[in-house]
Amino acid sequence: MSTDRDVVVVTGAGGMGLAVARRIGSGRSVVLADAYAKVLDLAVATLRGEGYDVRGRITDVADEDAVGDLAKTAAAEGRIAAVVHTAGVSAATATVEQIMAVDLAGTVHVIDAFQAVATRGTSCVCVASMAGHYASLDPARERALATAPVAELLSFDLPDDRIAAYLLAKRANQVRVQAAAPAWNRLGARINTVSPGVIATAMSRAEAESSGGARMMGMLDACGIGRTGTPAEVAEAVAFLTGPASLYITGTDLLIDGGQAAWLCWHAPQITGR
Repeated sequence: MSTDRDVVVVTGAGGMGLAVARRIGSGRSVVLADAYAKVLDLAVATLRGEGYDVRGRITDVADEDAVGDLAKTAAAEGRIAAVVHTAGVSAATATVEQIMAVDLAGTVHVIDAFQAVATRGTSCVCVASMAGHYASLDPARERALATAPVAELLSFDLPDDRIAAYLLAKRANQVRVQAAAPAWNRLGARINTVSPGVIATAMSRAEAESSGGARMMGMLDACGIGRTGTPAEVAEAVAFLTGPASLYITGTDLLIDGGQAAWLCWHAPQITGR
């Protein structure tokens, strides 16, 4: 195999990460990272069977040193063309502490580690969530989420429940990327978020089976879309944001939610309080 290919890094070897690797990994060296060996090994074997040049690396994104090592390893293989951060946990299955460590701090670790190895043309996409659009934060808290060192972020008072923690973490993903964009610009690189709604993954199935699952699935009918999204649809958005058609797009968020956010904002005031 050629050693001078562009490198694509994908964190999270689940349905979304696998779809992204398939969509943008052809003809490139793919570094796929996940915290769980069984999930990672299966994804790597699947991609290799389909002809991809892929290697797996066990990485817990909540571990700053592990993410730093991942970035250095990827950079040693060639020019990093794309970094796509899909790894995360769900409010339906994780604790408040896990949400803060993985969804909030983990994203900061990825942004910081890969900024250190980004070069001209590198594009980073962090997967946030449409939930981030519903977080109601005072300006001082939002600025802290966008700019404070990660140790300070984890020293904040924890939210009272998992839903509140998830909203906070996903809003932090969005504003953290916004704040990071100028530094990436100066490297000739770009960074954005995508915010999926209900996507057909194992994580969303767990959410659908949780106590709030019926309401979540009911929104799909109420907003008119009538179905979940697919990992491939998220991967298409990521391909756009990491490709040549989006060179003037950075520091922004792309909603991929079938219109759920629009419905909640303008047609469901009893739910949103707007």
